[in-house]
Amino acid sequence: MARFHPLPVAAVDRLTDDSVALTFTVPPELREEFRHAPGQHLALRRRTDGTEIRRTYSICSPAPAPDGDGPSALRVGVRLVEGGAFSTYALKEVNIGDEIEVMTPAGRFTLDPAPGLFAAVVGGSGITPVLSIVSTLLAREPRARFCLIRGDRTAASTMFLEEVADLKDRYPERLQLVTVLSREEQQAGLPSGRLDRERLAELLPALLPVDQVAGWFLCGPFGLVEGAEKALRGLGVEKSRIHQEIFHVDSAVPAEAASAPADSTVTARLDGRGGTWPVRDGESLLDTVLRNRPDAPYACKGGVCGTCRAFLVSGEVRMDRNFALEAEETEAGYVLACQSHAVTEKVELDFDR
Repeated sequence: MARFHPLPVAAVDRLTDDSVALTFTVPPELREEFRHAPGQHLALRRRTDGTEIRRTYSICSPAPAPDGDGPSALRVGVRLVEGGAFSTYALKEVNIGDEIEVMTPAGRFTLDPAPGLFAAVVGGSGITPVLSIVSTLLAREPRARFCLIRGDRTAASTMFLEEVADLKDRYPERLQLVTVLSREEQQAGLPSGRLDRERLAELLPALLPVDQVAGWFLCGPFGLVEGAEKALRGLGVEKSRIHQEIFHVDSAVPAEAASAPADSTVTARLDGRGGTWPVRDGESLLDTVLRNRPDAPYACKGGVCGTCRAFLVSGEVRMDRNFALEAEETEAGYVLACQSHAVTEKVELDFDR
């Protein structure tokens, strides 16, 4: 069961003009709860002026070994979003020693270290979870190789530039690094420009044997991830080998929003306890549960982070959108509660599975 704990800020490192890395100290009694897989994320919570703000940020530090102790520290990268309440706070107000409420790790954009060739296409802050994936993989599995293709606006706006360079120096034969800048020419390397579908379809086969890559990891803005997936599918890559995480999508409300059936109810099991409650017209199942169980897990409420993932035990729901669950998860019966609306009079969800 995901839950929040107050963690002290141990370091605030400026990465670029508009991004920082926050490091949290994890006390010994919480290290098992904060044990994470490479690529997972944390939801951070702040209460101000009677309003609760939650935002999700990926862990960039390597994952602890399965047979070792849990992490003593966790590091996340935060990029400033125009008008973003939490990112503005992180860049301008957070100091060493401050406490921030941090949810235990979640997310399935992960890689268990294994031999073979892996690759990623990332844009901007999409490097954050992939940095954890690459550093963990290369440190634990000497028979693994990784090709990292990253797109950024300029060198000055590139997050974790030194950390990636250090990895390249440490594993020169096993880490292939390709950087493309969209607004700045490089003295060496590829010409500037965006990493769109057409360019990736030409670039990827020239860089590596596409059909031999065991897993592709796509992370960044929606347009980049969508274009990269289409390029890979066009090159014959099976969908099961493509893993995606999107950091932001348009939050527009879907054009068609059907009403729930009259007198519909949702039954939810959460942290070992269940309850049944009436669904108000137009509200998501997550909002119904939150009215009665404020401890229900969520972060973005936008169908992106996957924190509110639940198993559909019975009934039928309509999801407005889904940018977090893999196809095999939805086929197995999992839904995003924040995007789900009742189609049948009775719906049952299990957040504990």
